[in-house]
Amino acid sequence: MTANELYCRAFQKAMKLTALVFDWTEPELIQGPGSVKDLPALIQSKGIQRVLLVTDPGLMKIGLPKPLIEALEAAGIFCAVYDQTCVNPTIQNVEDARQLYLEADCEAIIAFGGGSPMDCAKGCGARVTNPKKSMMQMSGLLHVSKKLPPLFAVPTTAGTGSEATVAAVVTNPETHEKCPCNDPKLRPKYAVLDPALTVGLPQPITSTTGMDALTHAVEAYIGQSNTKYTAKRALEATTLIFRWLKKAYDNGADMEARENMLLASYYAGVAFTRAYIGYVHGIAHNLGGYYNVPHGLANAIILPRVLEYYGESAYARLADLADAAGVAGNTTEEKAKAFIQAIRDMNASMNIPDHFDCIQEADIPLLAQRALKESNPLYPVPKIMTQPECEALIRNLMG
Repeated sequence: MTANELYCRAFQKAMKLTALVFDWTEPELIQGPGSVKDLPALIQSKGIQRVLLVTDPGLMKIGLPKPLIEALEAAGIFCAVYDQTCVNPTIQNVEDARQLYLEADCEAIIAFGGGSPMDCAKGCGARVTNPKKSMMQMSGLLHVSKKLPPLFAVPTTAGTGSEATVAAVVTNPETHEKCPCNDPKLRPKYAVLDPALTVGLPQPITSTTGMDALTHAVEAYIGQSNTKYTAKRALEATTLIFRWLKKAYDNGADMEARENMLLASYYAGVAFTRAYIGYVHGIAHNLGGYYNVPHGLANAIILPRVLEYYGESAYARLADLADAAGVAGNTTEEKAKAFIQAIRDMNASMNIPDHFDCIQEADIPLLAQRALKESNPLYPVPKIMTQPECEALIRNLMG
């Protein structure tokens, strides 16, 4: 074992022990079709009279937040709306949302949308209560000093699991670098899992956000910071995704499929926020920051490549996931390889490409450097990746 590997493993063991003292209280859930209509009463019960709703232009264009905004106003709750969140939210998005929060004298935040509005809302809340710290200064682990205002999460995609996580990722457009911020204070206190909000999702969003959830479950399960509880949630999420994702993709109005995918996304979020992620995310974050690749799409394409890189170091865990997914094999290695192939097959069945056209050869060394800077030593991966190995893997993603 190299000196770098020893350092990474020692750091990860220390973090796993430190995590025992963190507050892992999960959000209070409101669930079921139409459950978003119950949110104003919950907010009202907390004595909150002014809220900031953070969403994105696409959702505002189709009017998805409108019923909630109207219900809030009918309940006597003032609602300011920030709807300019980018696909990969920027530091400026966070600052603009924070400015609106302060100008409107808000007391709480509603994150309404996919992972981008969720991350923007978390960043906004962190900046509101930590005004002397920039997002760059809060990037990394445990750099949020003060707890956020009450945060209510309403996911409209079944993928990021951000309503259950302690993470927020924003982009620095000046450097094309993503800033992952991880702190238990970022975890929403309340979450609404309303499948009716996901019924109108286009097929490409359904597929890539679903594969994002699968990536969370897989990376959490095969990592070395798993607990019995996170392992249970990761396996449950994997089972649900393999059973329901293609059904949700084929029939977007299938309420049962939508409901189960929301639950899968939540379970996967619970798993990875405690057990962490791995190199799939390290690389995906940087492709998103550099080329604006949607995060779920990046994860879907990268996942099988990274699992193949891990090889036998992950076979036993991947075989467990194969069992959860209903993928057959005679030996542990056969099951692991069949599971990886099943991921490729699922991608293909939903028209997800197997490579990126945007990657430029000249960018690969910096992309690899940034991916490893994010991943090592924090992510408890099955096998530590070197700079040349990371460059080779990214080069392979060019197709």
